[in-house]
Amino acid sequence: MPFQDKTLTCVDCGQPFVFTAGEQEFYAQKGFQNAPKRCKACKAAKRSTAAGAGPDGGGNREMFEVVCSSCGQKTTVPFKPTADRPVYCRTCFQSRRASGLRP
Repeated sequence: MPFQDKTLTCVDCGQPFVFTAGEQEFYAQKGFQNAPKRCKACKAAKRSTAAGAGPDGGGNREMFEVVCSSCGQKTTVPFKPTADRPVYCRTCFQSRRASGLRP
């Protein structure tokens, strides 16, 4: 049975959007059972919000100031460190990873 374009309604903005025959064929090849719920603009907006990115593409993550456990340099990390695990600056972290040591 050939696929035909379908007009769907976006659950976020309420605007109609076209679920093309090509998109339907792609969904069928991937084994997806459900049609998309959001138009492309709302889907992109949801992705950027979920990823923590702002409108300029940069994130607004909370950063924590720490001292590198290897070299003693002050740095910031995007997670709250715990006392039982060492924290490394970017340079030391990458060096440890490259040498096969557990970061």
